[in-house]
Amino acid sequence: MKKQWIMWVAVVVVVIAVIGVVAISGKNGGTTATKINMKKMFDTIYADLKDQLPDSLTTQEIDVKDSEQVAEYTGLISTKNVEKLLVSEPMISSQAYSAVALKVKAGADIEGIKQEMLDNLNMNKWICVSAEKLYITSYNNIIFAVMSDEDWAKPVYEGFKKYVNNKNGKELEKTAEEDIELPDEMLIVE
Repeated sequence: MKKQWIMWVAVVVVVIAVIGVVAISGKNGGTTATKINMKKMFDTIYADLKDQLPDSLTTQEIDVKDSEQVAEYTGLISTKNVEKLLVSEPMISSQAYSAVALKVKAGADIEGIKQEMLDNLNMNKWICVSAEKLYITSYNNIIFAVMSDEDWAKPVYEGFKKYVNNKNGKELEKTAEEDIELPDEMLIVE
């Protein structure tokens, strides 16, 4: 009798443990939390591409409570699902370049956030220049986006995928619109 009781208790404990593991892994859109050091990730990607990228790239953490800065760098309207944000841009450059690593909170809709970034990121945010390409993907709860000319954006994007052993999520891509219309006051009429 005592052995049966112990057996039933053991079965119940195992069932509860399995349910707990399934519930935890079901959060975050089916992804798991990642303990990637995002600054180290940028350093590793850039080390492999040091001869191809501008020298003045700096990587900094952005205060996720500052909704204006988060929107500027990510295109996200709300910061409620943002846990951490690192941005890498040149200090001084005549070229458009921006890369972001965004860690989202548990339970966040990663694919929805990626789509919102694709729809809202301003590829013309610089004075006199604009990004040619925007690439977005993810690895577990880290979203990575880079926008620039194809010559810079693609190698950095591929560097991220290499960093996560090509275990990245759905890939999104956007090409800048070629036909940019100038306001009438900027047109030169001969």
